[in-house]
Amino acid sequence: MAKADGKRIRRKARRSPVGASPGTLIADPSAQKTRLTLTLIAAEKTRTVQDAGLNDLVKSRGHWPLVWLDCTGLADIAVVEEIGRIFGLHPLALEDVVNTGQRPKVDFYDDHAFVVLSMIDDPATHRYEQIAVFFGDNFVVTFQEREGDPFDPVRKRIESSSPNRLRTRGADYLAYALIDAIVDSYFAPIEASGDMAERVEDAMLNSPQKQQMLQLQQMRRHINALKGVLWPLRDALAAIVRSEVSCIHAETKVFFNDTLDHAIRLIEMVETERDTMTGLIEMHLSLSQARTNDVISLLTIVSAIFIPLTFLVGVWGMNFDPDTSPWNMPELRAYYGYPAALGFMVAVAVAMYIYFKRKKWL
Repeated sequence: MAKADGKRIRRKARRSPVGASPGTLIADPSAQKTRLTLTLIAAEKTRTVQDAGLNDLVKSRGHWPLVWLDCTGLADIAVVEEIGRIFGLHPLALEDVVNTGQRPKVDFYDDHAFVVLSMIDDPATHRYEQIAVFFGDNFVVTFQEREGDPFDPVRKRIESSSPNRLRTRGADYLAYALIDAIVDSYFAPIEASGDMAERVEDAMLNSPQKQQMLQLQQMRRHINALKGVLWPLRDALAAIVRSEVSCIHAETKVFFNDTLDHAIRLIEMVETERDTMTGLIEMHLSLSQARTNDVISLLTIVSAIFIPLTFLVGVWGMNFDPDTSPWNMPELRAYYGYPAALGFMVAVAVAMYIYFKRKKWL
């Protein structure tokens, strides 16, 4: 969920037309151009082919112990279908690849597994991107909506001169490394959101403003979106750990279990921040209400002080002629009547101020 031009944008899953055959692939008109990156992995060497073609993929299969194909952009449906044919990917899974916006999940087929994840593509706008991961005995295929991913550390480990687990283990371990990189990429935005909440809290305690409420509401909306992504992600990782499929080895499940712990920790962080946001919103409302009450109290006291003064001015301002009767405002003829009246009103105001001060109303 993101925000653009002051309006909230909801990420919705694309669906095939009503009545379409299962496994029908229809490209999104806004999808980016398809680009293939092929990484060929062996214990003693690796090779990366940028802007690879399907012919490169066909030639490499069977000659390398492990093949990782990264497909960026989903505009070319024919290429996606051909990749599915080459690796034997299930058509229903490919349909979920093209119809982006799926909830995180895992599906197991006869000879491969399919994992759907969501990644924060742009932390500034909280834009999400779907990443689909297929892996079998000797291959890993990833589908991304756009350029940019958290896989650079994995690529560097693959390209390192010394053999490591990514080059000596199977496809399930490479899939674990990619999924773990996606899960760990959530920590930085969530921690940044927590730091932002602390700054808003400090500013709010100094002077509550309307803008702070808008910030808190937007941050809570993003936290709720994260919660909606992380809970199914945890369930998918738990399903992988519990699975009994041939494409996931027992020793790799230990590493997947560590990623599951990371996902649980992320959920706890999100829950904590969500509670924090709710508390800050309630505190902002309380501070705003207290500030309003202070203003009302001050205005009430000022009005109370001026009530007797207004009464005195009204009484002395009546048009009575003292020549007609000694009862008609005789003080109007007093030589010092005006300063005496002002002094009396000042005395009344001061006395009321002292009284309110002693009552701690001021």
